[in-house]
Amino acid sequence: MKLTNFPVLFFVIGLSINLMTASVCLAGSDATSQLKNTIDEVIKIAKKDSMESSKGDRRIAMQKAIDERFNYSQMVRRSLGKTYDSLSDQKKQNFIKLFKGLLENSYASKLESYRDEKINFLDEVVKGKYALVKTNIVRSNNTIRVDYKLILGNGQWKVYDFVIEGVSMIRNYKAQFTKIIRRDSYEVLVEKLTKKINELEKGSKATGNL
Repeated sequence: MKLTNFPVLFFVIGLSINLMTASVCLAGSDATSQLKNTIDEVIKIAKKDSMESSKGDRRIAMQKAIDERFNYSQMVRRSLGKTYDSLSDQKKQNFIKLFKGLLENSYASKLESYRDEKINFLDEVVKGKYALVKTNIVRSNNTIRVDYKLILGNGQWKVYDFVIEGVSMIRNYKAQFTKIIRRDSYEVLVEKLTKKINELEKGSKATGNL
């Protein structure tokens, strides 16, 4: 089963390296404002001279800033679909940790790989506790459309999905997770994710296969 190498967090933090005041922001609601604040915080961390000697410290600081804007529980709930409801509370928490580890380790190696991207905040649509913030990322040779889906809770708008060039990250993972569970079992999915994360943490050349 192939796990697509979705550059999920690159679109939040990959642009942070060498990005000064290149973002353009529309006058939007708190959803856009809070998302932009997170990106600005990541940029600030990336520019800290005191962290230049330690990539690990910088990445940890970035992860903390981004984690405050991500709703991993919603991501997992939507990725697992009906399987999520059948899990015990402990298994739900364990899978959330796995999913978080997968995303964090997937983008870690990309942090220093991108330069001079520019993010434009184009528009937003707010319906009750849900919001869609539309952006594009301008690179030297192309422009990438990235939309962020956010959910409101306790006054905070948090990302629960990315739509990159029309492709939903969550739907992508859901299709893959569902296939593994149906073909094998939920336990096999956990084993495959754990193995994948271990490969990423060791810095081995991952094949993209679960």
